[in-house]
Amino acid sequence: MVISSLTKASLFYRLSSTQYFSTVSPKISQFRNQISLANLLQRYGFPPTQLHSFLAKNQFLLNRSNVHDIQNSLNILLSFKIPQPSFISLLFDCPAVLDSNFLKKWQIGISKFGNLGISPVGICNVLALSRRFRIDPDLFLNRVGVLKDLGFNGGVLTRVLERFPRIIMMKEDDLCEKIGFLEGIGISRYGIERVFHLFPEVLGFDVENRLKPLLDEFLELGFSENMIRDEIIKDSRVLSMELGEMSRCLGLLKTLKCRAPIKDKIFSEGEFRAGFEVKLRVDCLCKQGLIHREAFKILWKEPRLILYEVEEIEKKIDFLVNTMNYKVGCLVEVPEYLGANFDKQILPRYNVVEYLRSQGALEFDVGLKSLIKPSRLRFYNLYVKPYPECEKMFGRFAEGAAIQGRHPVGMWKLFKPQKYAESKEDVNNTKSFMEPLV
Repeated sequence: MVISSLTKASLFYRLSSTQYFSTVSPKISQFRNQISLANLLQRYGFPPTQLHSFLAKNQFLLNRSNVHDIQNSLNILLSFKIPQPSFISLLFDCPAVLDSNFLKKWQIGISKFGNLGISPVGICNVLALSRRFRIDPDLFLNRVGVLKDLGFNGGVLTRVLERFPRIIMMKEDDLCEKIGFLEGIGISRYGIERVFHLFPEVLGFDVENRLKPLLDEFLELGFSENMIRDEIIKDSRVLSMELGEMSRCLGLLKTLKCRAPIKDKIFSEGEFRAGFEVKLRVDCLCKQGLIHREAFKILWKEPRLILYEVEEIEKKIDFLVNTMNYKVGCLVEVPEYLGANFDKQILPRYNVVEYLRSQGALEFDVGLKSLIKPSRLRFYNLYVKPYPECEKMFGRFAEGAAIQGRHPVGMWKLFKPQKYAESKEDVNNTKSFMEPLV
């Protein structure tokens, strides 16, 4: 049988096209799966800006699973009522938790210990830990039973699972050792529950190498056992201090050069508490990117920071970095920024300078030092008074701006003696008293 040239050409084209599509189709299929998975995760609240990096790091979601299984896994996770931020964090930190078989097993297990009152955040942490270390629900229930026998009940158990879920992997002897340490310094059973509730991370500290040396350091600094015990019960984060940290904090306090009222307020709750407050501020500054030496230098130059709340300091630094576009290191040169009032000084001055810069009225760059250090009157004369449109956003010293006095208007009237109506009898008594004197 003779095959024409046209037939040969058509056969060759079909074979080549079939071979072409057979090599390309897996890539197309994977690309489609990637798009479907991205759309699915986005529907469940996953940040769109982080989808590409998430899928690039977790290719197994495309290779080993299909979109339907992942959707079932997401539905199971949502059935645990996990908050959205914790839900997204769980997917980032432990994407393997999307294994449908694993979640189905835990769905049955969670239904068994639902009466324990474990919060959704605690369940989220337990799922991540269980997936990493292959802990099944039965083993978890066994560990929870041990914790309840040791006194971890109700809110304490929930709090510990939220902040320190690794407790389910600890041996019973280690837990008893930490409880015995706290009992040894005179903390009652109720106080121990309070310590674990306020600072669950203490369960991960070694008694011999961390807690006992820390207690010895406190005693060497001259603090009594009763004071140490009371401070631990009041704020258990005291136990998070590193060895030698309290000594350094107290050394800073002894060299402070500030007004007497500020120093009195710093030491109003005692020297121990003052040293711990310094530690909290140092940790806050180091968390923002500074080193310990810089943090201590800032506190020494601006002692008022010891009196400010940590949240207020974080708010100012966030505004400095994200809005004013300064680096956090500039605080070493201008620590007065953290001591200034945010609403009355920092924000109005920044608004004035930004407005003048946008209008082209500034021929030079106003740095952080020039923004914060001038007095209110000097800043007003330099940047506000020549530009009347800035007076409203600056507020103080502006024309027509009401400056509130120390007392409301008319308060002096309340201090005037009260008047009573005079009767005829009062008049006669007064006359009878005055007549012998005339």
